[in-house]
Amino acid sequence: MYRTHTCGELRLSDKNKDVTLSGWVQTVRKFGSITFVDLRDRYGITQLLFSESLNATLDANPMGREFVLQVKGTVNERSSKNANIPTGEIEITV
Repeated sequence: MYRTHTCGELRLSDKNKDVTLSGWVQTVRKFGSITFVDLRDRYGITQLLFSESLNATLDANPMGREFVLQVKGTVNERSSKNANIPTGEIEITV
């Protein structure tokens, strides 16, 4: 299976669920030892959080816009919520 959920359907009620998402890279934001990626599909956008342990792999294989990803991770509550998108209260820790 390519995904368990779409990028637009996860909410805070799904916290601590293990999920698989597939989609295209919208944006990549690096902040020191962590990286945020906005993953999109036809249903919406979900923020991904790549921790310090995965940053070396990302530096060796950088991602760009429109790269296709399949990620597995856990739904967590975002520390800084984005009220502009339906999935703005959650992020996926990859």
